Amino acid sequence: MNYMFKQGIEKLKQQGLLRTMREVESAQGAHIVLDGKEVINLCSNNYLGLANHPALKEAAIEAIKKYGTGASASRLISGTSSLHKKLEEKIAEFKGTERALVFNSGYAANVGVISALVGRGDVIFSDKLNHASIVDGCLLSGAEFKRYPHKDIDALEEMLRKFSNAIRPTQCARRLIVTDTVFSMDGDIAPLAEIVKLAKKYDCMLMVDEAHALGVLGKHGKGAVEHFGLEKEFKSENFIQMGTLSKALGSFGAYVAGKKELIDYLINKSRAFIYTTALPAPVIAASIAAFDVLESQPQLRKQLWDNIAIMGPGSQTQIIPVLIGDSKDAVNISKKLLEEGVFVQAIRPPTVPKGTARLRVTIMATHTRKDLEYALEKIKKHNFCTRLG
Repeated sequence: MNYMFKQGIEKLKQQGLLRTMREVESAQGAHIVLDGKEVINLCSNNYLGLANHPALKEAAIEAIKKYGTGASASRLISGTSSLHKKLEEKIAEFKGTERALVFNSGYAANVGVISALVGRGDVIFSDKLNHASIVDGCLLSGAEFKRYPHKDIDALEEMLRKFSNAIRPTQCARRLIVTDTVFSMDGDIAPLAEIVKLAKKYDCMLMVDEAHALGVLGKHGKGAVEHFGLEKEFKSENFIQMGTLSKALGSFGAYVAGKKELIDYLINKSRAFIYTTALPAPVIAASIAAFDVLESQPQLRKQLWDNIAIMGPGSQTQIIPVLIGDSKDAVNISKKLLEEGVFVQAIRPPTVPKGTARLRVTIMATHTRKDLEYALEKIKKHNFCTRLG
């Protein structure tokens, strides 16, 4: 049987869409080693520089000594250690919720939670630029899937009105709004306060993905919910917070935070939680240490925002997209920058819409002014960017 693998690969090459993996030969940081050469890393989600932080490494080492390297079973069999419970308590306290539940990745959390919350006969309202993991969770759920134009509150309300119980009392038992808070490829922020109002007005569940907001937004780095002062609203049984431990926190895994009943429900209904081996103790220990660092070293967040001001004055977040348009052009520019010691990946369809290929510049707290000024000089030399500097 011919599955047309070669033809498919060749087509991707012609379109400038073929992906390959780069081998990093060093620890993750503001500088990394690629092909034996040290380069400035401007495409990492390690926003606070914690992935190689001494406190996280020490915590992981100590956990290995006590617990070993693997959990060996799912959480509901014998994979739940005292560290898992400690991390979940830490997350709930930090996010101001009754309970929290750790998942193995952000992808697993979004797919597992959405498909557990809604199903056939229900309806989901999702921002058009939501992350692929949200989209896949919506599709897997079997619920009716409605995508509203990016951040368009009027369009969202029109959809909610059409699917309200007053109009369709027997056709949609449950309604869920889901949105990223910081959009991973555009770096903008969802109008969360307005979305909360609509969720309350139309009696909908609301799930927010704080993956790129945790550790960055809010007075204490608690995310967009804190940034907009919505902590009280998110104590509602219908509101759900999800986030990852693998970006600003420098570890791995994800969490869902909310009411006790929500967590108990997910433990029993989320297949992505039930049917997978638990995260190993060293990863969990590193995540606990990351929260400790986040709370005790606020200067890291200050340094991050100082660096954002250097690279992208006026930027809402640490993610600064440089729109190129053509996929081949984006790849070529990325290659030229790498030759000059600046590593920033080209992002192409299907990750972003056709015709909007870009360089996704991401800033870290551990970049120096010298790093950023050098990178800015090299980027400007190519005369393709107006948002930076």
